[in-house]
Amino acid sequence: MGDLMIIAVVVIFLSLTVLMGGAILSKGKGKGSGGKKAKRLKAKDHAQVLKEANRRLAQNPKDLDALLALGEVYYADQAWDKAFKTYETLMEVAAGNPEVDEFAINRRYGLSAIRLSRFDEAYKGLAVAYAIKQDDFETCYNLGFLEFQRRQYEKALMYLGQAARLNPEHAHALRYLGHAHFKLKRYREALGTLKRAVDLAPDDKESLFAMGECQYEMGQLDQAIRIFSHLRTDPALGPSASLFAGTIHLNQRQSQKAVMDFEIGLRHPDIKVEVLVEIKYRLAAAYLREQEISKAVGLLNEIQQIYPNYKDVPTQLGKYKELNSNRNLQVYLLAATSDFITLCRKITLSFFPKAKVKITDISVNKNDWADILAEVETSRWSDVVLFRMIRATGNIGELTLRDFHARIKDLKAGKGYCITAGTFSDEAKKFVEARLIDLLEKDKLMHLLNTIDSRQKGMLIED
Repeated sequence: MGDLMIIAVVVIFLSLTVLMGGAILSKGKGKGSGGKKAKRLKAKDHAQVLKEANRRLAQNPKDLDALLALGEVYYADQAWDKAFKTYETLMEVAAGNPEVDEFAINRRYGLSAIRLSRFDEAYKGLAVAYAIKQDDFETCYNLGFLEFQRRQYEKALMYLGQAARLNPEHAHALRYLGHAHFKLKRYREALGTLKRAVDLAPDDKESLFAMGECQYEMGQLDQAIRIFSHLRTDPALGPSASLFAGTIHLNQRQSQKAVMDFEIGLRHPDIKVEVLVEIKYRLAAAYLREQEISKAVGLLNEIQQIYPNYKDVPTQLGKYKELNSNRNLQVYLLAATSDFITLCRKITLSFFPKAKVKITDISVNKNDWADILAEVETSRWSDVVLFRMIRATGNIGELTLRDFHARIKDLKAGKGYCITAGTFSDEAKKFVEARLIDLLEKDKLMHLLNTIDSRQKGMLIED
């Protein structure tokens, strides 16, 4: 009987020991993210996990294991709004708990926020995650993306550069890294990085376009024109690509190619108004190069209807509307040098009605003006006269008149006539007051151009 009592006491003692140990173990493991309860929640299917986790949270809104289980399910199911709220709560509940992975919680909070376009919250979570661990690709890439969106391109370079080193084959990391270099006008670095991005993602037309811009800025115009010409028909980038291609051709004095580029750009149905206006403005310049003045005037009128004071459009319209109605003025200002010289000869020969005029010398200063020396004989006098016909439409200063006066002396001419499509400055007018030089401004030139053809019919011409 005594033996039975001893055995009974031992059994009761061992049972109590086991029960107490189990309670202590369960309590200790329940504090962390990997306890038996959390494992049991994770072992079930999502519906069961959600049901059990929500039941426990109803009893204790700060139940860590239940929150972790919920976060896992919502994140796996890409229920970003619910995942974001869960991890937001976890950040508060788990703060300072050494048994919780704060990096993972802040990382998932930040990534969920990005999916919801809540960029300020995303930055907050990812910045904490990065402070804990700097070699996680998703953290580095998304921080770089956020800095790029905030136009903090130097910071974006730091994060994106690290992301590209962690994953050299990630097209988006290379894309934003290249665009960040481009925004900072580091065209050489941008070009190399963007090329790698396009090789990995050939459909990334925006990066291809940026490559063309880099080549344009670096003076690699042949390569740039190939990219922009390729993109001219793209629905989104076509208008801007046509603008770049046409501008390059226009600067290279390939006016016909520029016209083709700009016209392709205008065929797109959806064009940003600022791009539309600039294409029309430069197409008008290309038409003027080709002396298609009526087309240029039509475009300038269209621009003025959209933006009445766009660049120098009002001035150009005032100038070219008159040109469009006067063929001789078109030749005087815009035609090739040979046609300009022919017109200047006509002006010289018809300048003195009923006089005998013999042209003895013609010289041209670039495409700025022509000097024509002529022997003039009338019924009352005869003399050697020098004409200078200036193509500029601006204000002619004293220096040009001093040069003209010196030329008159060199050729031993008795008289000089300086004609311009613009005006003369006050200093220029004072300079000729005591000299045998007459100045003819635009109004008098227009009279000559309007009467030149009728006057020549009755003239005696000797060359």
